[in-house]
Formats: sequence, structure tokens, C-alpha cells
Amino acid sequence: MKSKLFEFNPLAVNTYVLSDETGECVVIDPACYYPDEKALLLNYIIDNDLVVKHLLNTHLHFDHIFGNNFIASQFGISAEAHPDDLFLLESLPEQLRAFGFDDASINIPTIGTFLYHGDSIKFGNQILRVFHVPGHSPGSLVFYHEPSGSVYGGDVLFNGSIGRTDLEGGNYETLVDGIRNIMFSFPNETIVYPGHGPFTTIANEKKYNPFVGMKS
Repeated sequence: MKSKLFEFNPLAVNTYVLSDETGECVVIDPACYYPDEKALLLNYIIDNDLVVKHLLNTHLHFDHIFGNNFIASQFGISAEAHPDDLFLLESLPEQLRAFGFDDASINIPTIGTFLYHGDSIKFGNQILRVFHVPGHSPGSLVFYHEPSGSVYGGDVLFNGSIGRTDLEGGNYETLVDGIRNIMFSFPNETIVYPGHGPFTTIANEKKYNPFVGMKS
């Protein structure tokens, strides 16, 4: 499986396009905000003759969904997310204003399919397993690809840190428990591709993460 990383918008969100030899792909957290960012993502998909099968949201904070409507309209698909985050769409204008964005800069996207803990997402010859790890947001999801030993974790777990829990619906204890009980159940060599910043490994975070590691 091929994983392509893009870093989009002023909050430096990681967007991932996963594809395989069949040409089918999924887009995780289309965060493209500026026109040139949207063109970059679209051109990558078109230039590589990819067929978008799923548009996946790890969670529904505004910075991760800037490009939802764009990708959905370009490829005739609908976004997929956990229903516990739907309330965040209702407060989208307030979120934007709180971070200095024009509240008219994004149309509220729609979610076509709900994802739950234990679901499987199929594209090409690949399967992503869905895990619900709330705490950063009530509906935060991570997508685990066992054959490549990789997990796409949104804002749950970062290199040396964890997702913030001071936003609406966040809960520190819930997040820490979810990381330790779910994320840390993956093999130590599993690569964690987060929603912001560089990748890390489960082993590294178990050992060194000051919030959830052995010394925390």
C-alpha cells in the first residue's frame, strides 16, 4: 500500500491518500483550504489515475474537514465519520471564528456514512480497521492497516504528545485511557501517522511520551 502525505492549511493538518496497485484509494482528512492546496490534492489523484472509494474523517474539527465538500463533489462520494462528532458541525462557524477564520470560508459538510468501532473499510486489496478512541473529540477514530503496520491516528496520539482535550467534548482521562488500552495494543513497531507533525511508533510513545508513556 502506498501512503501519500500532504500538509494543508494554516494549522498544518496532515492529509493522507492511501492507494494500492488496483488504483483504488481513500482520502483521510482532506484539510485543503486554499485553492492551490485543493488543486494539489486533486491533481495527485488524477495524475495517478486513482479512484476515490472513501472519504474518511478521523474527527470533525474544522481544520480537518476544510476539503470535505470539495472532494465529495469532485468524486461523487460522501464523507464517513463517527456520529458522536456531528455536534461539531453545528458549531462550525463558532470554531472558525475562535481560530481567526472567516466563518463563511467553509460550507458545513454532510456525513453520508457513520463509522463505528470494529468496522472495516475496504478499498482495492486493502482493509482498514476502525477503532474509536475518544477524548480529543467524542467521535475520534483511528484507522489501522495491519499488513503495513501503520495506523492513521488523527489527533489522538502525536510524536511526544497527545491531542488537546480543552475543546468542546474533550476529556483528558478518556483520551489517555484510549491510547493506553487501544493504541498501545498495536504491535510496538506500528508506525503512527498523526493529524499534525511527524510520524512516530507505538514503541517510541510507550517509552518516551510524557503523557502516556512509561515515565508519565
